[in-house]
Amino acid sequence: MLKPHDIAATFAKRIEEVRTSKGLSQAELAKKFGTSAAVVGRYERGGSTPSIEVARKIADALDVTLDYMTDPESQLDAVKDQEMLNRLNQLGTLPAEDRTRIIELVDALIRDSKTRSAYTGTKRKNSA
Repeated sequence: MLKPHDIAATFAKRIEEVRTSKGLSQAELAKKFGTSAAVVGRYERGGSTPSIEVARKIADALDVTLDYMTDPESQLDAVKDQEMLNRLNQLGTLPAEDRTRIIELVDALIRDSKTRSAYTGTKRKNSA
């Protein structure tokens, strides 16, 4: 079971990690959930811990789940943003036959992209 200190340390680490991966400054992130860059800095250093409500706002501002922000074991590499998670949830509501067709199509597109990248020796940047 996770200890409160582990959760707080993971949250602090993940704020900075996700913020920088999205190319946001502390001030830009702060603006997204209505605070100051100084407060974001304290959260990132672990000098202050946000309330649950504020932690949820931060996760939403970063387009990740609160679980990802607090659980050091969480591996959301494929679903780091809320938009992708929403699409997966929508896919789960479709009839099985439609899901199968969509997954086959996505698999083919991924395979084609990897083949094209291997052939040209370049990788395409994420458009998200």
